[in-house]
Amino acid sequence: MGSIHRLLADAVLLLHGLFILFAVLGGLGVWRWPRLAWLHLPAAAWAGWVVSAGWTCPLTPLENRLRRSAGEAGYGGGFIEHYLLGLIYPEGLTRPVQIGLGAGVLLFNAVLYGWLLARRIRAPRAPVP
Repeated sequence: MGSIHRLLADAVLLLHGLFILFAVLGGLGVWRWPRLAWLHLPAAAWAGWVVSAGWTCPLTPLENRLRRSAGEAGYGGGFIEHYLLGLIYPEGLTRPVQIGLGAGVLLFNAVLYGWLLARRIRAPRAPVP
């Protein structure tokens, strides 16, 4: 049973990482597939809010429970602190850094959506027969 829980924990980890990538960079996909905005906007808003508010994403405790069920140790803190802190953050995660990162996700996507919207408004429309 432990190997199934370990596999599920790894799947949650992968899903969590993909969600973060989608929340941060999914606006680029909207350029190609505009209807993707219906999924991306709520994902970016959720990610920006969770990071800015200092909350723990619900996927983190789920992964930890699955890891403990598999006989592994869980970890304290959130996904970002555990897996990404050393890669993308300066030494130590402070509240101002968290707020800045959350605002950065929202600002990046707001600028991207503004650019896409302006481009769409300027695009010539095909005549209706």
